[in-house]
This record gives sequence, C-alpha cells and structure tokens, in this order.
Amino acid sequence: MATPEPTPELTPEQLEAKREAEKQQRTIVIWGVVFLLLLLAGIVTVIYFLLRPETAAEQVGRIRDIFLIFMALESLLIGVALIVLIVQIASLINLLQNEVRPILAATTETVNNLRGTAEFLGENVVQPVIKLNGYLAGLQRVIELMGLKRK
Repeated sequence: MATPEPTPELTPEQLEAKREAEKQQRTIVIWGVVFLLLLLAGIVTVIYFLLRPETAAEQVGRIRDIFLIFMALESLLIGVALIVLIVQIASLINLLQNEVRPILAATTETVNNLRGTAEFLGENVVQPVIKLNGYLAGLQRVIELMGLKRK
C-alpha cells in the first residue's frame, strides 16, 4: 500500500491568500447563478405576457417576437463568450512570451553549460586519470614480472 505524500506546510500568508481566492471564486459563482436566475425569470415573464391569448394573427407575431428575443439573447451570450475567449488567449500569449520563453532560454543555456562542463571534465580530469591508471597497472605488472613484488 502506497503511503500518501505529505503536503507541504503553507505559510499563514499563503493560507490567507488561498482563502481569499476561494472566497472570491465563491462570490463569482454566486453572482453568476443570480444573473442566470434573473435572466431566466425575465425570459419566462416575457413569454407569459407575449403568449396571452387574444387573436391568432397577434399570436404569430408574438411567437416571431419571442424567437427574435431568444436569438438576440443567444447572440449576446455568444459575444460575451467570444470576448472572454479572446481575453484568455491574450493572457496565454502574454504568459508564453514573457514567462515560458525566458524559462526555456535559461534552461537551454544551463544545458549548454552542463555539456561544456562535462566535456571539460572528460578531457582534463577523466582522461588523465585513466591514462595514469593504465601506466600504474603497467608499472605494477613490470614489477611483478621482475619479481620485486609478490602476488
């Protein structure tokens, strides 16, 4: 059974900021629901007054008017959604240009520095140590063959 990872402790400032963000989010949701309920109540009221039975010719005109009202509301909602979408795309582009691109540039520079460090260490530390070990092994074997050192 895997143990859950411990969650990092938040500072009081971070906790307060988190609570404030949650409170703001709840407020936005509540206002959105209130707006939608008022909009729905308005639509129902308009439909009720437009569909009161009086004459058939007037009723056809009222149905046309109701349809036009729904189309206007739908166009309004689509326009608002497009505005929100454009703002979100603009903030995404801003994020990519001002935050992600510099991070990628710094990461590329770091990788290049590490590559250069690895090459430097390979040429100036590892190769001489390997050569020295080879020479010492050869010298040790020569000493063993001469009988100066016992196995």
